[in-house]
Amino acid sequence: MKKLLHEIRNCTLCAEHLPLGPHPVLTAHPDAKILVVGQAPGTKVHNTGIPWNDQSGDRLRHWLQVSRDTFYDPTKFAIVPMGFCYPGKGKSGDLPPRPECAPTWHQKVLSELPNIELTLLIGQYAQRYYLKEKRYKTLAKTVKNYQDFLPEYIPTPHPSPRNTLWLRKNPWFELEVVPLLSERVQCLI
Repeated sequence: MKKLLHEIRNCTLCAEHLPLGPHPVLTAHPDAKILVVGQAPGTKVHNTGIPWNDQSGDRLRHWLQVSRDTFYDPTKFAIVPMGFCYPGKGKSGDLPPRPECAPTWHQKVLSELPNIELTLLIGQYAQRYYLKEKRYKTLAKTVKNYQDFLPEYIPTPHPSPRNTLWLRKNPWFELEVVPLLSERVQCLI
């Protein structure tokens, strides 16, 4: 795993497309039981090198009912986004994760994570990649039908402050899915 993480952290595969240059951000350890698959780092995460080190991460940890120390313990949580580097700014937020990253690296990382019992698929990019044709037409329907993907996956919306309106329009998520999510996480850690 150490050799693979070193290789990933030195990746320059899509450097020409990255406005801030390559800075792959992920954590993984063979003992991890929970895999967190999000989108791609934002600028704060890019600058600090700490995954989910922003308001989105605060909300995610709240959903999971875990402390920062627990969340950043790589023997508990592997954090492997769809894109390891900050992709740049788009019209309404950050650009999508670079398309080269997941196909190049995810299977290699997963093969080094034999103890994963739960994968959180955070946002549409992770859900599209991992659920493929099993996902529903919308993120809301995919998340609403989370039971279809248990026990391996739990799909969630992105915890970004930009999704506060989505959370208000879909109160069932915090009433139904978050309690199950935090319970599963607590059992595994």
